[in-house]
Amino acid sequence: MSVTDLNAEKKWREIPKDIREKLISNVFCGSCFETTIVDYVIKDHSDGILLEGKCKTCGKAVARLVEK
Repeated sequence: MSVTDLNAEKKWREIPKDIREKLISNVFCGSCFETTIVDYVIKDHSDGILLEGKCKTCGKAVARLVEK
C-alpha cells in the first residue's frame, strides 16, 4: 500500500481493520471478476476514498471506491 494523500489515509484508518480487509479482498476485475487489490494507492475522492492498484490474479488495473 502506498499513500498519496494524508487526508485519504486518515479516512482509511477510521474504517475498522476487519472491514478494510474485506474491502481489499472484494474488488471487481473485468477479467477475473471478484479479486483482491494489490500494490494499491489510497487517494482522496469527493465521494470517499479511492483505492487504485492491480488485480492479484491477472495484474490488470483495478480500483475500488469506498464511500464515506
